[in-house]
Amino acid sequence: MTSYPRVPRRAEAQMTPTPVAGEPGLFQVDGTWGRIRPMEAAPGVRTIGELELIEHLRAGLPVVDTRRPHFYAEGTIEGATHLDHTEAADRLGELDRTRATVFFCNGPQCAATPDMIEQLIAAGHPAEQILYYRGGIHDWVTLGLPLVPGA
Repeated sequence: MTSYPRVPRRAEAQMTPTPVAGEPGLFQVDGTWGRIRPMEAAPGVRTIGELELIEHLRAGLPVVDTRRPHFYAEGTIEGATHLDHTEAADRLGELDRTRATVFFCNGPQCAATPDMIEQLIAAGHPAEQILYYRGGIHDWVTLGLPLVPGA
């Protein structure tokens, strides 16, 4: 099944969860934007969850936020670097092809990381060195995990 009926799209998408004022841990989430992405971004690319991402960060391994600059500036996962998916073709040399790298964006309905992964593989980046955090900022925040301002 490739499509399933969803709630109609809102006129103005809210692509990241917004904290509810005065209610720590409570967020407003817009479930209408984007297109739900497959669990597997590409053959050979491993999809990971929050605990695997935390262990990856603790090991000092690279994590890349592929979102647009304004999203990154608003808040990202501590330890993540930024590489806008729209600039990927020009900046592929900044990535280490020999180290497993986690890539993430706004969440399961965001196209940024799947787009980036497609570009990486087309440029010859080894799929086995790409880890896809499909949950992205959406799942990270709604699980109560912190963000830091993007540098």
